[in-house]
Amino acid sequence: MKQILLKILPLFLGGFLFSQAAQDSIQFKNISDEILVHGTAYENLRDLTQNIGHRLSGSSSYERSTDWAVQKLKEAGADKVWKEEVMVPVWERGKESLYIKVGKGNWKTLRMLSLGNSEGTKGKDVEAEIIFVKNKEEFDRLPASAAAGKIVFFNYAFNQTFINTGQAYGDAGIYRRFAASWAGKKGAKAVIIRSLSSAVDDVPHTGMMRYDQDDTVKIPAVAIGPKSADELEKALKTQKIVAKLNSNCGMKGEKLTHSVIGEITGHKDSKVIVVSGHLDSWDVGEGAHDDGAGIVQSIEVLRTFKKLGLKNNHTLRVVCFANEENGVRGGNTYADNIQKKNEKHIFAIESDGGGFTPRGIALVMDADKRAQIQSWRHLFLPYGLHNFELQYAGTDIEPMRKLGVPLAELVPDSQRYFEIHHSEEDTFDKVNHRELLLGAVAMSQLIYMIDKNW
Repeated sequence: MKQILLKILPLFLGGFLFSQAAQDSIQFKNISDEILVHGTAYENLRDLTQNIGHRLSGSSSYERSTDWAVQKLKEAGADKVWKEEVMVPVWERGKESLYIKVGKGNWKTLRMLSLGNSEGTKGKDVEAEIIFVKNKEEFDRLPASAAAGKIVFFNYAFNQTFINTGQAYGDAGIYRRFAASWAGKKGAKAVIIRSLSSAVDDVPHTGMMRYDQDDTVKIPAVAIGPKSADELEKALKTQKIVAKLNSNCGMKGEKLTHSVIGEITGHKDSKVIVVSGHLDSWDVGEGAHDDGAGIVQSIEVLRTFKKLGLKNNHTLRVVCFANEENGVRGGNTYADNIQKKNEKHIFAIESDGGGFTPRGIALVMDADKRAQIQSWRHLFLPYGLHNFELQYAGTDIEPMRKLGVPLAELVPDSQRYFEIHHSEEDTFDKVNHRELLLGAVAMSQLIYMIDKNW
């Protein structure tokens, strides 16, 4: 009898596992069909971007977006919706301009954007000679006397050899974040950087910078487009150029605002699965890809579970985080609050790479859980997802890592993202209807598998 059972058991288990895989495949198709045919994410994004627009933390438009998110979560079927208090820094841009002049020639306008959290010139003209350095190594070799009283220009280009443009963004990002502090310590009046962009156009891109705690002087920092940067470098090799900068940007204290949260209560227990994006955006463009796309995709996950009648074992929670762009206060506050409440989270995913075609899921978790998700690759392959090897997670959910929460991020195709990221080009018309919905499909399918198996 024992020998017979040993022969039969593998057949039984094989049939059972095959049946489970077939059931999962059917549910993946149901999820995909529902979203691609009836999905509301694209129209929700149209509403968010066209009727509210860009949404910098602390602004009146951000406040309107929190009411918008409450309404959309209720429409999606959340049984609980609330706002979580978050204190955020308030930064305002104001009017700004940058001119350059060669010799005794006329002033020429350069398109520019002040970097987020930068101090400005208080509305006064700051006029000084521009000195050029290619990178940090060249700048470090520069004596302080050569930088004092000058405007330092860093023309560090996006490394086009990186196929994953996120790597190039990380590589060049130190210039946006720290160049003003470096130059200020050597007595410079201001700093100009090349925008963090993979494009070959002349669109300037903003983004957060920071000053060191020991900076006694906080000098203005601005970005110019790639074309202007290359032209300026070329001109500086043969002639003296003077710049005139005028900006009214600066920090305006802090303000109480909110992240927005909605959920479907778990049918089995109160353990939480988070799906998320950040509701704020920079104050240029419409915040369509960054990160309106992630917000509407997350809401779509909840709507799909509700519409298909998928009985989630654990609580499915959508978090629309505040203040990702210039402080991460929403993400930090959320992690602190769930720790205080001793609220068990078993998984969190964020979409913050744009609404482009999904290619995979990045995973930050222990090896066993990563291997389990990777074992589901065959289910995702028909939907174009193949990359489950990357290991990073969204900025807003990263604070939950200290609590041991397994983290993930949707990985869309990255080739176009940094052409529009943090610029006036990040508008609704740049988002493809089907690509956006496919991202919601991938997130919903993954949440289905996590909820069922963890």
